Amino acid sequence: MLNPRFFYTLALWLLLPYIFLRLLWRARKQPEYLHHIGERFGFYSAQSDKPIIWLHTVSVGETRAAQSLVERLRTTYPDHRILLTHTTPTGRAASEQLYGDDVLRAYLPYDYPFAVNRFLRHFRPRLGILMETEIWFNLIHACDENNVPLLLLNARLSEKSARGYARFARLTRDALGELAAVAAQTADDAARLSSLGAKNVAVTGNLKFDIAPPPALLDLGRRWRERFGAARKVFLAASTRDGEEALLLDALQQVHIPGLLLVIVPRHPQRFAEVAALLERRGIAFRRRSELGQDGVIAPEIGVVLGDSMGEMFAYYAAADLAFVGGSLVPCGGQNLIEACAAGAPVLIGPHTYNFADATRLAVEAGAAIQVQDGGELAAELQRLLDNTDALHEMQRRCAGFVEANRGATARSLQIVASLAKN
Repeated sequence: MLNPRFFYTLALWLLLPYIFLRLLWRARKQPEYLHHIGERFGFYSAQSDKPIIWLHTVSVGETRAAQSLVERLRTTYPDHRILLTHTTPTGRAASEQLYGDDVLRAYLPYDYPFAVNRFLRHFRPRLGILMETEIWFNLIHACDENNVPLLLLNARLSEKSARGYARFARLTRDALGELAAVAAQTADDAARLSSLGAKNVAVTGNLKFDIAPPPALLDLGRRWRERFGAARKVFLAASTRDGEEALLLDALQQVHIPGLLLVIVPRHPQRFAEVAALLERRGIAFRRRSELGQDGVIAPEIGVVLGDSMGEMFAYYAAADLAFVGGSLVPCGGQNLIEACAAGAPVLIGPHTYNFADATRLAVEAGAAIQVQDGGELAAELQRLLDNTDALHEMQRRCAGFVEANRGATARSLQIVASLAKN
């Protein structure tokens, strides 16, 4: 019987024309998708004269989540060079912002055997780390054949995703079985991965809890707050997705807070202009973050600040009284609410949180977040909390306890890295 990986690879070859069309399509809004195309097929110019520890962090979320780990790896293995690979230009930009030239960075090649083998021959990593749910069948097999220990770290797998992988049981079992180890976020994630064929599975927790808000960004947020107006209440809509801004603007029509300032930060930079157009159509006076100078305050008639900047999310949280974390009023699975709590911003979050189900559950149980089912409930909770200073301050206090109680994933993950590095 033919190996199912043969049919998987055949399907990839049939999809090759679509891959180029998809890059062109995405480049309409993000021209960076047409940069470094050779890297996506295994052709690299970056070099290192030191042994390499390689981490694959797909986009912005994974790149930020790995920050505490990258810092500890650089300290623990000073004679090695860290290579970060990405899939999206925004992930690559986040890496540049966080680390500059202190790490190597490149795009991970598409999962064609020739491309992944060229990648491994060029960089010759001593150890590989895939973040969260990056299961690439040819890449994992090539690492196993080339004796590159590969760790699936901060691993999470929803019930829906597990059912999808179970449809290709042998292909998934073979790939997960070739991983050197799996470090899962929760016991449920570990159980689902084990049932699909993963071995050497441990529960290490979520790396995102170990991220410390940069003091410079917290200071920036406090300066913004002064400019927003000390007497104004500030409601942040963070990491919003397509269609969500309209739902939020509708909901806020039910809220009666004098001088309320809404700060909207879309999840993807290519949507900044789209959200600006929505505000213009609705006749809402707004200012862009990119238009704010160093001095002066936001005029009282300005109802919205559009956060059209990257890498400043902690500052936005620090400037807010209360935050909504996006991707959750629409069925996108939600975004990371841990950063908001780490910056002391209580959270409202919608019903669609399957990407961060465990973190959302823990935050709600800790009293750091409130889950709402629709825009009407969001408006009611926003009104209640901004009218009740004591309740809001209690949520802020509980944010710190929620984050502190769940720290430690970095140290536990490093123990697994150390065991693989010795082999």
